[in-house]
Amino acid sequence: MPFRLLVPLGLLCALLPLHHGAPGPGGTAPDPAHYRERVKAMFYHAYDSYLENAFPYDELRPLTCDGHDTWGSFSLTLIDALDTLLILGNVSEFQRVVEVLQDNVDFDIDVNASVFETNIRVVGGLLSAHLLSKKAGVEVEAGWPCSGPLLRMAEEAARKLLPAFQTPTGMPYGTVNLLHGVNPGETPVTCTAGIGTFIVEFATLSSLTGDPVFEDVARVALMRLWESRSDIGLVGNHIDVLTGKWVAQDSGIGAGVDSYFEYLVKGAILLQDKKLMAMFLEYNKAIRNYTRFDDWYLWVQMYKGTVSMPVFQSLEAYWPGLQSLIGDIDNAMRTFLNYYTVWKQFGGLPEFYNIPQGYTVEKREGYPLRPELIESAMYLYRATGDPTLLELGRDAVESIEKISKVECGFATIKDLRDHKLDNRMESFFLAETVKYLYLLFDPTNFIHNNGSTFDAVITPYGECILGAGGYIFNTEAHPIDPAALHCCQRLKEEQWEVEDLMREFYSLKRNRSRFQKKTMSSGPWQPPAGPGTSSSENEDEARDKRPTKQKIPLLSCPSQPFTSKLALLGQVFLDSS
Repeated sequence: MPFRLLVPLGLLCALLPLHHGAPGPGGTAPDPAHYRERVKAMFYHAYDSYLENAFPYDELRPLTCDGHDTWGSFSLTLIDALDTLLILGNVSEFQRVVEVLQDNVDFDIDVNASVFETNIRVVGGLLSAHLLSKKAGVEVEAGWPCSGPLLRMAEEAARKLLPAFQTPTGMPYGTVNLLHGVNPGETPVTCTAGIGTFIVEFATLSSLTGDPVFEDVARVALMRLWESRSDIGLVGNHIDVLTGKWVAQDSGIGAGVDSYFEYLVKGAILLQDKKLMAMFLEYNKAIRNYTRFDDWYLWVQMYKGTVSMPVFQSLEAYWPGLQSLIGDIDNAMRTFLNYYTVWKQFGGLPEFYNIPQGYTVEKREGYPLRPELIESAMYLYRATGDPTLLELGRDAVESIEKISKVECGFATIKDLRDHKLDNRMESFFLAETVKYLYLLFDPTNFIHNNGSTFDAVITPYGECILGAGGYIFNTEAHPIDPAALHCCQRLKEEQWEVEDLMREFYSLKRNRSRFQKKTMSSGPWQPPAGPGTSSSENEDEARDKRPTKQKIPLLSCPSQPFTSKLALLGQVFLDSS
């Protein structure tokens, strides 16, 4: 395709005042300790403002110093901020909020809720907080992490979403009424991300509760999207969940599609699922072939590959971080630096940026304090240690404080050109933006654990290891401990081992009985066998059809393969064999 991008430098935003910790004339990197404290102060300014002015509503309105419900009426900001409290070291407030949520949050309400947002923010936030409860000093109940009040809340919320998956295709509706299920007149058109962003939370929930329904519906939805891709390997961004027909055929890595790709990679790492990773790598080839130009990613027609929108969306800034998770560091850094130039131009990322023109797109000039570029910086800094990534963190802190800080929190930037503000502070500001900033500047945080420390936990199913690191962030930045998925269920292989022991026991008992009878009669009774086969041959054939057993001690978690250990450093090297 004879299309090449020419990106002008553009007008750089006015230089922010030089603070202590910012690079000086010698080009020294930002001081992590200084910015760590700045980020912590940002969090408490926003968090305290929410508690004082907006709780129990979902979100804070920082310009009018009050609150409003946005995604359902769950005290959403409190759920979203809970694991951030622990990452910042505030165990006492974590413990208090756990009690508040148990007493105040009710999912049995007549509210139309986004299936996608409820999953990533509420189910994900509660699961993460549940798994971190013991580390936060909460007195957990017997059987934890296989039981607990936050786990029961997460399960209750997830069950409210299950009616959305009852479609002919298995792909969910976008909205569900928490009391009545899917409304009769509900639109069947759902975005791709709204279909493919469940495997992390739902597989975790199935593993902890023992109920496979959650992981099952998430996997079906993933597979239906995979089967719906075009002949050139691309997916659109909206599909009819009743017919499986694409309604919006623009293909890219941004809004409406983004977290579908993210969850193929993170689901593959979390579940050690080679099929999910193979699916992503096939998509990655098509994305490179048809949407990448000069390390930018455009929107193209999903069937033809022709450019439909030569724009960069701020939601696409997660992509370099995702590339780092599969070990594609060089490409990730090049794309990250492209996105960073946009930040430098405006002091934030506009929702849409016209790449050939080098400027914002009309009515898409805002920046709601999104985390995606900071998220990528955190991942890439863990992988490379490149000080440029700390500079992005510094710029983010300075820009957000200078432009969006108000008396009652931090306000969405309505227009990056003139810095007009909007009366909203999204819950993801405390769940993601502040969290990724803090982790960027805090290299010794427990989230970055390399496996050198861990906790041994006794569950009803034996001993398992938690807190060793390798946390998988859901798309709302709620960390999930992958080892927890092995704590609360007997593996199929272990079930076979138990059955073998039982069979061996009864075989010995039966043989002893037969020997005794043989001395008194012509021989023991034999069960009927199939034509031309003996009973022992039938047993051998059935045994051969079982899954190949892995030698796993019954009272310990299976050791993670080498590839997943490398994920602790921000990347995974795939076994090409």
